[in-house]
Amino acid sequence: MARELREHKSSFIVFSILRILVLVVLVRQIMLANYEGAFFCILTLLLLYVPSWIQVKLRIELPPPLEITIFCFIFAAEILGEVNAFYVVIPGWDTMLHTINGFLAAAVGFSMVMLLNDDDRITFHLSPAFLALVAFCFSMTIGVLWEFFEFGMDFFLGTDMQKDTVIHAIHSVSLDPTLSNKVVTIPDIQDVVINGESLGLGGYLDIGIIDTMKDLFVNFIGAVVFSLSGFFFARSKGRRKSAAQGFVPSKKTAEQDYLQQALEEADQKDADAPTPDGPPAPGEPEGA
Repeated sequence: MARELREHKSSFIVFSILRILVLVVLVRQIMLANYEGAFFCILTLLLLYVPSWIQVKLRIELPPPLEITIFCFIFAAEILGEVNAFYVVIPGWDTMLHTINGFLAAAVGFSMVMLLNDDDRITFHLSPAFLALVAFCFSMTIGVLWEFFEFGMDFFLGTDMQKDTVIHAIHSVSLDPTLSNKVVTIPDIQDVVINGESLGLGGYLDIGIIDTMKDLFVNFIGAVVFSLSGFFFARSKGRRKSAAQGFVPSKKTAEQDYLQQALEEADQKDADAPTPDGPPAPGEPEGA
């Protein structure tokens, strides 16, 4: 893991800076007795090691642009988004992250097919259009599963992962007293009063559907951007420069396979180590 972290200087610098920042935030959260924030800091520290762990265990090489993007995404989502409330304070923060997530998930889907197909025993000729389609579908599937997770957390645990939206009109057949499937519109909503108390929002509070659809839409945009880039990258067989080039992992070479090197070094040490009984004494037959 240590060798893997230091392999690429650029990604290691970003990793080191973000780790120091997370530790500073962790100390601050503990001093403020915000243990939920401290939990997110510890979770972030663990997640920052995941790319290196994946590279070591799966023996794949993540290019520096992909690794740096993953580091920054984790920091932006957990430390800035959750601990420092950027999701609420900065408009569009969640939208930005979902767009990046769509792009990264498409890169993962594209890379999975490339890596799994990179075997002389089972290699098939895959068209660039097929690779782009798989990348797009994989990204959208991840986006939908994440929205399922957000809904489940809100419904069962009472969280607010699906952020609400203030709207000024309602269109619903549920308000039709004739039950004839006619849409009844309540326009120009200026306030909502609950139990005699005004919410002071200037409109009606939507319960998450707009946020969900917005997240899926920007995920769609990120998936399309990478899928198109991946299509041209695959069609040129990697010879043509593309945005996908820095986000497609490859299998490790022998020089980059640090896990195998560590195993071989351990085997060599065992082979060179003297036996517990030592060599036989002069004139003493072996095994005596």
